[in-house]
Amino acid sequence: MIMMKPLFYLSLIILFFIHFSTTVAQPAAAPAPSGPTNVTKILEKAGQFSLLIRLMKATAVADQIDHQLNDTNNGMTLFAPSDNAFNSLSTGTLNSLSDEQKMALVQFHVIPTYISLSQFQTLSNPISTNAGDSSRYKYPLNVTSYGNSVNISTGITNTSVSGTVYTDGQFAVYQVDQVLLPWDLFGAKPPAPAPAPANPKKKKADDVDDTTLAASGDLSIKVAMQNVVLFGLAMVAATMFSL
Repeated sequence: MIMMKPLFYLSLIILFFIHFSTTVAQPAAAPAPSGPTNVTKILEKAGQFSLLIRLMKATAVADQIDHQLNDTNNGMTLFAPSDNAFNSLSTGTLNSLSDEQKMALVQFHVIPTYISLSQFQTLSNPISTNAGDSSRYKYPLNVTSYGNSVNISTGITNTSVSGTVYTDGQFAVYQVDQVLLPWDLFGAKPPAPAPAPANPKKKKADDVDDTTLAASGDLSIKVAMQNVVLFGLAMVAATMFSL
């Protein structure tokens, strides 16, 4: 009995070291995968895009971008106007647009593929945007690139990329200091065609209007009075000759 106790404790010590060695030898757990891309959080972290965020949420374009990013492999590119860009618009510019037009305006800033700064040099103009996918909205966007300078033209707005807000090889956000105004929404509209002249109804031979009837009635009265006068004169003359 006395000899068995040291053996028992020795066995416990050996088991403890085996368990400890096994636990330490296990590899560390891999870090949890990052969550899905969220354009709103990216813009919030960057700052100075509160007006764009508000407009993207109101038009549901933020949800559209997140859905496309997480369900496709094409990636996306966003031209993000800063708060100063929106504040520089004429008063009432956004309020003059319908909800559908506001959505098209935001979609006009979204390219449905990932484009790095160097890839802008290889693009063919005009560039298709998310607004151009709709049959009702086909807005041309032209981009020219010289080295690290990327210039953007819509026919109304001429600006350039002022900085890279975010890029991960799948989604790129570039800051622009002017809101990209598409010509189809803000360009000069052609004057409305003049209305066609009314085609007057041709009168038939037997059609007589009220004026004609009135004139005819007056003429008949005049003729009748002349006949009465002539008849009276004839009677007077006949009476004189008979005396």
